[in-house]
Amino acid sequence: MTGVFILLSLVFWISALALAHTYVIYPLAMRILARKRRLPSSTAGSDGENATPPVVVFMAVYNEEAVLEETLRSIGGNDYPADKLEIVIGSDGSTDRSHEIVRDFQERHPDRAIHLEVFGGRNGKIRIINRLVEQVKERRPDWREAAFVLCDANVTWSRTLVRHLVRHFREDRVGLVATNVLDKRSRHEGIGAAEDAYVSGENGTKFAEGVLWGRVMGAFGACYAIRGSLFQPVPEHHIVDDFYLTMMCFVQGRDAVMEPGATCYEPVSQDISEEFRRKRRISTGNFQNLAHFRSFLRPWRCGWPTWFAFWSHKGLRWTGPLLLAAWSVSTAALSFLHPFYLLPTAGLAAGVAGAVMDEIAHRRGLRFSWKPLRFLRYFLLMNVALFLGMVSFLRGSTNSIWEPTRRPGAGETPALRVRS
Repeated sequence: MTGVFILLSLVFWISALALAHTYVIYPLAMRILARKRRLPSSTAGSDGENATPPVVVFMAVYNEEAVLEETLRSIGGNDYPADKLEIVIGSDGSTDRSHEIVRDFQERHPDRAIHLEVFGGRNGKIRIINRLVEQVKERRPDWREAAFVLCDANVTWSRTLVRHLVRHFREDRVGLVATNVLDKRSRHEGIGAAEDAYVSGENGTKFAEGVLWGRVMGAFGACYAIRGSLFQPVPEHHIVDDFYLTMMCFVQGRDAVMEPGATCYEPVSQDISEEFRRKRRISTGNFQNLAHFRSFLRPWRCGWPTWFAFWSHKGLRWTGPLLLAAWSVSTAALSFLHPFYLLPTAGLAAGVAGAVMDEIAHRRGLRFSWKPLRFLRYFLLMNVALFLGMVSFLRGSTNSIWEPTRRPGAGETPALRVRS
């Protein structure tokens, strides 16, 4: 019995500490260590042509009429020189007004280099972007000097976004620059507050990783910039391209940073079913990337900062459902062996019951809502989504064809809040 107790105790404390490290200790430590730190190129002055390298914006769209016009308007209103900025859009067989919106924008902005490529059928975002990049490489001799900005169709740019991104490429060591993604909404419903808190926390952690080690663990796919010379075609069966391209920067010996001043706005999810579907899909893509880079992600190959940042920020979270299961089972079993473990067992039971109550209230349309329960339900369901995504990967059921989450429509005022 003593051996069983020791084994269960080890499982309990290791899983508890691992979860605490990835969700609390590591983000908090990063914030403290990065306090008052700034990226070396954040205050760099203008140095002629190097201050405005050519920029190519890539965007894959599928039936984005609800948001595309506002996104294009924000890009067109950017203060970057028009002759240095090219917009390349690939339509993945859109059947709505997306093509009309792009062509109308072309007519109204003859000074902008805007290209629309219509692909038949469904190809998936990754294949679309790969093909657009190939086309740009064939017709632009300066593509190696260019900054490639990959952007989703529902992202509103701040006026100075491009300048904030490209100035970091004056540092030879920087290969990728992540943006500061802010929530577009000022009011939240459903899981909006929980998702907003998650995105805000991720922004802070990514900035700290970049300023301390140059090791941002994956840019937000909504919008980020990469040196054209470093872009590598993403395997077309993959689902998550942003983490893949970030890791490829590390493989090629470059850094990835996050620029707080490069702000863009994207409405966070309000509907937990939509976010559940998205997180499940992303989870499958995460394990694709883990399998692809498994040989690189060894400390003697990638370096200790990369290894530590990856497992602290990503690896432990991706295996979080298994850690939660181990912690829950060991807690319940230990409660029969020692009275100390009755408290965490009771807390576990109360937490699950509270999350279930919140889910029932949501399904029945009740207005009952207590923020801690809403956050707890979000946390547990997102871990279920991670687990199902893991199962999908192990089964080999991957599909790079994406269906955009429901768009709220254009015209919402960005929330006037700054995250760092």
